Amino acid sequence: MLILVALTTFGWLTGRRPLPEHSGEVQVEGLSSDVRVSRDAQGVPQIYADSADDLFRAQGFVHAQDRFFEMDYRRHVTAGRLAELVGNNDEAIQADMVIRTFGWRHVAEEEFNILDDTTRQYLQAYADGVNAYIAERNPAETAVEYTVLDVSVEVNEPEPWDPIDSLAWLKAMAWDLRGNYDDELDRALAYSTLGDASRVAELFPAYSGTGNATILDPEEATVPQATQQSQATETSSGPGNVYESPHLAEALESAQRALDAVPVQIARGEGTGSNSWAVSGQYTESGMPLLANDPHLDLAAPGIWAQVGLHCNEVGPDCPFDVSGFSFSGFPGVIIGHNADISWGLTNMGADVTDFFIERVRNDTYLRGADEWVPMEKETEVIRVDGGSPVELEVRRTVHGPIVSSVMDEATMEAVRNSPTETGTELGQYEISLQWTALEPGHTADAVFDMNRAKNPEDMKAAAAKFDVPAQNIVFATTDGHIGYQAPGKVPVRASVPGAVESDGTWPRPGWDARYDWTGYVAKEQMPGVIDPKEGFVVAANQAVLPGGSGPFLTRDWDYGYRSERIRTLLTDQIAAGSKLSAADMSAIQMDQWSVFADTLVPVLLAVNLPAGYDSDGQALLADWDDYSMDADSAAAAYFAAVWRNLLRTTFNDELPESMWPDGGSRWLAVIQGMLDNPNDEFWDDKSTVAVVESRDQVLTEALVSARQDLTVELGKDTSDWEWGTLHQLRLEHLVLGGSGIPAPVAAYMNPLPVKVGGGSSIVNATAWDAASGSFEVTSGPSMRMVVDLADLDASTWVVVTGTSAHPASEHYDDQLAAWANGETFPWPFSAEAVDAAQEDELILTP
Repeated sequence: MLILVALTTFGWLTGRRPLPEHSGEVQVEGLSSDVRVSRDAQGVPQIYADSADDLFRAQGFVHAQDRFFEMDYRRHVTAGRLAELVGNNDEAIQADMVIRTFGWRHVAEEEFNILDDTTRQYLQAYADGVNAYIAERNPAETAVEYTVLDVSVEVNEPEPWDPIDSLAWLKAMAWDLRGNYDDELDRALAYSTLGDASRVAELFPAYSGTGNATILDPEEATVPQATQQSQATETSSGPGNVYESPHLAEALESAQRALDAVPVQIARGEGTGSNSWAVSGQYTESGMPLLANDPHLDLAAPGIWAQVGLHCNEVGPDCPFDVSGFSFSGFPGVIIGHNADISWGLTNMGADVTDFFIERVRNDTYLRGADEWVPMEKETEVIRVDGGSPVELEVRRTVHGPIVSSVMDEATMEAVRNSPTETGTELGQYEISLQWTALEPGHTADAVFDMNRAKNPEDMKAAAAKFDVPAQNIVFATTDGHIGYQAPGKVPVRASVPGAVESDGTWPRPGWDARYDWTGYVAKEQMPGVIDPKEGFVVAANQAVLPGGSGPFLTRDWDYGYRSERIRTLLTDQIAAGSKLSAADMSAIQMDQWSVFADTLVPVLLAVNLPAGYDSDGQALLADWDDYSMDADSAAAAYFAAVWRNLLRTTFNDELPESMWPDGGSRWLAVIQGMLDNPNDEFWDDKSTVAVVESRDQVLTEALVSARQDLTVELGKDTSDWEWGTLHQLRLEHLVLGGSGIPAPVAAYMNPLPVKVGGGSSIVNATAWDAASGSFEVTSGPSMRMVVDLADLDASTWVVVTGTSAHPASEHYDDQLAAWANGETFPWPFSAEAVDAAQEDELILTP
């Protein structure tokens, strides 16, 4: 007992040691005058300063107070130096190898030099504020994570923060929101097992086949019709025999393994997306617009967003900021939020900004044209490992970008390079290079500050023109009554090349054929947008921006629009009923849990004839399930999710590479919808049962019966005891000390307790889960929810998934989690009067 008390006391003291002061007075190096930091009941800082430099210096100081280890971890990841922080860990070393191959930090260094002078000034002020905080403290006084890591690695004093550290973070954000690269690789990998382009195409249906609306009406979109870029149609002739080589499949699989080694920073896979919409004042109770946003990202502890208010005491040309919203620790300013004049939300546009090129490689040269062998660019990177030997990495690049297929698998790729091919060794061997817009310097940092200062739709459009990566849908609303949408992003233009190999970015392309090279970028003035659409609202939830054939070609691989269509339905139904929308209505829509999967499949599943009794008990739940809502306490929702998982597994896993087993997202619903009318579609047949050819009804029967058996094992025999939330839980893990391999007491301290939630994949309350894994646990979801009332900004609401603090001992580490899970939000004070009324603590930063 004494040992337990001693350990508990030690842990309590160690955890509380890094907690920062939130009240009183603290001196900060470099300030020119006092800065006030007011915090409310959730610990959200509202910062007031006389100059922009002091404002961002204070933001850096406050971010370091609350979240420095998170910032330090991110900069180690983005620089390919994670093994220096966490030690001799294979996953960390592999991550470093891939990120050094990308060269994120090198690009950020180039980017700093092309930014506006004021942007560089703000980045430096922010860095100075971070350094003012960490200079006065040793690592154990900064974050408990350093104390834990010090047991196994040598923890040194943190290096000073640099503006490049902030810019490199934008590369990680862009990588996780990069568009269709998974689909591009999957098409080629699927072809390696299916050998039939038409069957591959069946796995990637055209968006138009869903019947779901696009973000914009092409007749209203501000796209110069005379200068549109040509775009590919949604049907294709398929690949040529370049994809049939088993050696190419090995290179593609090796590239996939390398890219999977990059640590998730924001999101990855099914569920990555967002909902955002704005409603005109003609349909609201106040007569002024409402705007809602809830980015669907990776959910971890701490959460991705740091809420903040940034206020100049006197707003003017020298200090133009009066903005509040959601920031990233490690980067100054506000990413999503509102100022006194305009509010904006972001959703991932999904534009195709990455291409994989199949390179013919021979002795560190690569083929261009029929017979020209060009030397690769090469450089050696040295990865330092805390507690291990340095690792040397040779980075190789072609004209398209870095070679990614042999980063971690050099031995295998060496064997591939030295083996004969079907066309002879004189043509070299296959490797895969990556071209990506974010590997070129851009102006996204400039765009962030421009959005923070924007006053009207024209300002927002000008800011969007600088938002190079990641390509995001921007939905906005103004306090003088306007709503609108603007597509930003740096989107490559691809020439239309006749022949069997796709040239629109949907398949990896031959690197030796210059006709497949990018020919430039979509002109900024061609990016679609609209102000005050006739419909009276705009919804952007990752669906297609415009119908195929309209505007510039952005991608063929959209989210299939089921969430956006549900939001549109809820809005139009209320409008048609003559009921004006309120901020509470917007929050209610964000928590809608109706399942289009159930709406599509339950009638079909009920038509399957099952024997009475045990096997049909689950089916009986579906018969009584009228609202198709994936509520946490619903037995029918639990059973339906199990049926959907098993249906996908039985239908597709026998023919597809494991890396592309169905995750259960919107694309797979579109695929199944296309198959339901064809009982003998070849995918229904289980290729592992050679003597039997299965049909649709046999597969549906097996899915129903096996789901009943699975839930009996997982939840009990009595179906009335089943609940979706028992299966579908959010288990937040600390970004370093919360996963497998971490001692249980440490993980228990760092990880918040699990919570049961409703919702699911392609549902407005998008708490996604991965059907391929077999688990129903939440993999991503609404990382925050905000509703902005443009009639009264102080009536706006917000919530994040955890809290403002990254210190587990802080009361604000996870104090918003329960509210988030229950669909509740908190008041979002903006005016000085509202901030003062909500104040719980006040800290004065003095020069």
